[in-house]
Amino acid sequence: MTTAFYDVAVIGAGPAGLAAALAADKRGVKTIIIERDGNLGGILKQCIHDGFGLVRFGEKLTGPEYAHRFISKLPKSGIEIAKLTFVTKIKIRPYGFTLTVVNSNGINKIACKSIVFACGCRERSSRQIGIHGRHTAGILTAGTAQYYTNILGKMPAKRCIILGSGDIGLIMARRLKLEGASVLGVYEGKSSASGLLQNVYQCLDDYDIPLFTNKTVTRAFGEERLTAVEVSSVDDKMIPIPGTEEIIDCDTLIISVGLIPENELAGYLDIPIDKQTNGPIADQDCMTMHNGVFCCGNALHVNDQVDYVSESGETAGIAAAKWALKGWITAQENGIFHYADFIINDRLLYVVPQRLNLTNLCAPITIFFRSKYEMEKSMLIITLNGCEIFRRLYSHLRPPELEKLTVDFRLLNIVKGSKISISLSPVPNS
Repeated sequence: MTTAFYDVAVIGAGPAGLAAALAADKRGVKTIIIERDGNLGGILKQCIHDGFGLVRFGEKLTGPEYAHRFISKLPKSGIEIAKLTFVTKIKIRPYGFTLTVVNSNGINKIACKSIVFACGCRERSSRQIGIHGRHTAGILTAGTAQYYTNILGKMPAKRCIILGSGDIGLIMARRLKLEGASVLGVYEGKSSASGLLQNVYQCLDDYDIPLFTNKTVTRAFGEERLTAVEVSSVDDKMIPIPGTEEIIDCDTLIISVGLIPENELAGYLDIPIDKQTNGPIADQDCMTMHNGVFCCGNALHVNDQVDYVSESGETAGIAAAKWALKGWITAQENGIFHYADFIINDRLLYVVPQRLNLTNLCAPITIFFRSKYEMEKSMLIITLNGCEIFRRLYSHLRPPELEKLTVDFRLLNIVKGSKISISLSPVPNS
């Protein structure tokens, strides 16, 4: 068993990991990307639709084109790449960490001063949402259907139902109809679509695919292959209403009911997880509550746009490089960093970052948030120890749509123990 030494180890080579590694490499630190797949790019490889890169590059790119903008820079960098490599264990060392990895060369170790988790997210499965019946062939997630269609060139459905109106589900409704499948409808348990409105218009309305709200799939039928599903109406608590059952003949059920950040590796370090984002609690530099460990992209929280994923990766990569160069020394000199946590009200689903590192408050802070409910005219207010320091008016907010704002906290008298509150309130019509 051999041990290789690096300054920064980036786990995951999707848009967040690629951006993080390139950002760290620019700062002159020895960097390695560890990727379990045989190709770089993450989920972007199978996203052949356009719409990526509008924020970052000012043009519409497909997923592979967007990924290529970063992958093409790797040969000119000093980044090492370990593909088809799995991290099985992480241990804390005096200098940083050791990662146990497995690949075709056997079991080896990688030593590093800082880690960037850029593992992306996974889809919820049919078993996680409690659909009764046999889980037979023909029941698959939207991402799996996308992989079959766009990578393998295989048609996964002839007559299909889509459960959940997440963005991938909406995109696959359009994709399958373009390939000749009969898409009977998209069924959503909530009262409105869970995906971006632009995807509802472009993927459903433009292709005459019906959207049924307040309905869910409660049972699957079939032995070797799906033959039908049972659809029921649900109440405002998402509980099926007896007597509303309807049987629909189909050969495929595609599930698009949400994404979960991949953070199993963070469990080796007992890193605290935000129950709302399912990602680690982090500061403005994407550092988790474990010194030297950073998290970015969809592993931190699920983003709407890949441009934000890359931005998060760059933030984490820069901070991980700084930590590798002098972070441990700084931590020893300061003893412990000082933080101020954000306190949010019950109309906000979550805010990222969840805390400010007051020791490293050297630039305006980018804050992402989602509202818990669909809201019309609303006011976001930030207070410091009860005094208002920021406000912004929003004409309309939806939980599926991530909001972004920038706040400069540098000139404020924020000290350890300061209370920073972020609240969202409806604005009465005048």
